[in-house]
Amino acid sequence: MTDNILFGIIGGSGLYDIKELENKQSIEVDTPFGKPSSPIVIGEVKGHKLAFLARHGIGHIYSPSEVNYRANIYAFKSLGIRAIVSVSAVGSLREDYAPGHIIVPDQVYDNTKERQRSFFGEGMVVHVSPADPFCPCLSKLMLQALREQDAVVHEGGTLITIEGPRFSTRGESETFRKWGMSLVGMTAAPEVFLAREAEMCYTTMAHVTDYDCWHISEEPVTVEMVINTLRKNTEIAQKSLVRLVELLDKAHTEGMDCYCDCEDALKYAFITNPNYIFEEKKHGLSLLTGKYFS
Repeated sequence: MTDNILFGIIGGSGLYDIKELENKQSIEVDTPFGKPSSPIVIGEVKGHKLAFLARHGIGHIYSPSEVNYRANIYAFKSLGIRAIVSVSAVGSLREDYAPGHIIVPDQVYDNTKERQRSFFGEGMVVHVSPADPFCPCLSKLMLQALREQDAVVHEGGTLITIEGPRFSTRGESETFRKWGMSLVGMTAAPEVFLAREAEMCYTTMAHVTDYDCWHISEEPVTVEMVINTLRKNTEIAQKSLVRLVELLDKAHTEGMDCYCDCEDALKYAFITNPNYIFEEKKHGLSLLTGKYFS
C-alpha cells in the first residue's frame, strides 16, 4: 500500500475527506527521531496514492513548537515519498494579500529559536543550501491547480515563521512589514529545510486567515478567524490537490518529470571527512545519506 506514493500532504486532518479518496488506510510509522505527529493516512485518488499527515496531531494537540518536524519529514521519506505539499494558515502582512486568498510563497524567513532544524550534526556536518527553499517546479504546478479553482491566488512572497503559539504584537507585525515580509506563520520552518535535507520537493499552499494585527481597520487575529477561513477554504484545497494529481500524472506521461535538483540537495553538502564519520552514524541516517556512503 505504501509503494509509489505520488506526494505527501501535511496539514489539517480535514484534508483527508476528499470525496475522490478511496481505499484509505492508516499506518503507524516509527523513526529515529520519534513518532510523527499522527498516523499517516494513505489512499488513492484517480489511481494514484497520496499520503496525509496531521501536522498538529489528531485533534490539534501539538503547538507549533511541539511538532516533531524531523519525525514527520523522515516518516514521509521512509515511505518513498518524493514531494510534499504543505497546507497551512498564515496572516497577511500586505494589503493585497487579503483574508480568504491563497498564496504559494517563494521564500522563507526563519524567526524561530527553539526548534530542531536539522537531521545532521553529532559527527556528520552538513551545509545544505536552501537559497530557494520551495521547489519551483512543484510550486508552479500547485499554482496552476489553484488557479483553476474558484479562489483568489497569488504567486510569491516571503513567509516569516515565528515561534508561536502566541500571535504577533503590533510592534512585531509592523517590524515584519518593514523587513519586506509578505506573510506570517508558525510552521514553515524548519519543515521546509528538513524537506530539503531529505532531498524532497516541497511547496506550500498558504491560506490567509487574517491581517495579523497591523491593519488598523481590521480586528486583531483570533483563533475563530483562523478556523472559519480554513473551514471555507478546505474544499478549495481538496479540489486543488486532486487537480495536482492530474497535473503531475500528465507531466510524468509526457516525460516532463517534475522532480528536480531537490533530489540531489546533499550532493555537495557534506563537509565532514567521510573517513571520520562513525559507521553507526552513517547507518543511522542511511535513509538520507545511503546513496552517498555506499
